[in-house]
Amino acid sequence: MNQEHSNQFHTDTLSCGLRIISAPSNSNVVYCGIAIDAGTRDELPDENGLAHFCEHLTFKGTQRRSSRQVINQMECVGGDLNAYTGKEETIYYTAFLKEHFQRAVELLADIVLASTYKQAEMDKEVEVIIDEIESYNDSPSELIYDEFENLIFQGCALGKNILGEAERLRQYKSADMQRFVARNYLPQNMAFFLYGNIEPKTIRRELEKAIKRAVDSLDKDSERYQQFANPAPETETNVTDTLPPYTPVEITRKKDTHQAHVLIGCRSYSARDPKHLALYLLNNMLGGPGMSSRLNLSLREKNGLVYTVESSMTTYTDTGVWCIYFGCDEHDIDRCRRLVAKELNKLIEKPISEKELNAAKRQIKGQIGISYDNSENVALSLGKTFLHYKRGRSQEELYRRIDALTAEELHEVAKDLFRPENLTTLIYK
Repeated sequence: MNQEHSNQFHTDTLSCGLRIISAPSNSNVVYCGIAIDAGTRDELPDENGLAHFCEHLTFKGTQRRSSRQVINQMECVGGDLNAYTGKEETIYYTAFLKEHFQRAVELLADIVLASTYKQAEMDKEVEVIIDEIESYNDSPSELIYDEFENLIFQGCALGKNILGEAERLRQYKSADMQRFVARNYLPQNMAFFLYGNIEPKTIRRELEKAIKRAVDSLDKDSERYQQFANPAPETETNVTDTLPPYTPVEITRKKDTHQAHVLIGCRSYSARDPKHLALYLLNNMLGGPGMSSRLNLSLREKNGLVYTVESSMTTYTDTGVWCIYFGCDEHDIDRCRRLVAKELNKLIEKPISEKELNAAKRQIKGQIGISYDNSENVALSLGKTFLHYKRGRSQEELYRRIDALTAEELHEVAKDLFRPENLTTLIYK
């Protein structure tokens, strides 16, 4: 057993290897879940879409519960059960009133450890996922992000889309899912997270009981039983993805959409790279959620060329993506691109002023403070951060790091990333 205490977080590790992190809150509502280091990036070449498919099927029955019983376990007490699949993780989580903690933990352990992944359920659920894919394909403003990321990480599993393709999904069998889970849903590959008013000793006690009950429901000769009853030492269990060299490209696709959709960006920094925080601030200044962002003022407020323009960044454990998106009339594409280039060049040419830097810091700290009022987001961020980096990150720590940023650091990032020759452009029109 390995425990750590701080004012914000308590961490622990069970004998099976599953790690725990909890953070206190004053609310009677608790958010908790199991984060698994298994996402699209961990699929083998013939497994595209399988991580997300597994997520769906994990709700479709266990050794002890039917699909309906899984659904009703938290809903009958007003709680909520949900999940999502990302490129590097899958997270199962629930929200409930404090008095239902034991119920919640027992359900999470049961679905993650003892789901049955029956072929009959797969055959039904695959059509639901294919409907999800078709809905996604009907939204070019979302679809373009997937293709863009595939261009940025071409030849790498990180570039694959999360949902997969209908033809391949229909070919998967229960055995494929069982193999994926056995390879990735290992105790040392998981983290239990909780944000709420539950004592750490209670968390440990109830989680140990829930895991034992789920494991005891398994066939004693099965691989899943052995993984938890006799866990192996912690190792790097996931597929190691070698990043290919980044080569900027410009591609135009004929999509016959009502408006043109444009993405401009590049490969950027990982969450471990100290420069990613400077990019975080720059990105917010350029095209963050505020109407006062540079790109919104230029393309929308001053020139009336777009309804939506935004910039975004995604960080992974060893790399990242930064990009600008806008939708406009086809005949305005070139003009919008010139205005975007102008804003990027301003940041490349010279550092921003101290006054502007302080205003940008004040704005983003306010946005962060408001985001921390969303308990679900706080809990999910806690789980994901602890899963990948084995630590928690407090609001105060983030503020301190933002306050320490200098105009020169932002300038160096702008010169590194925003150069025209470094940018990939994808256009749907």
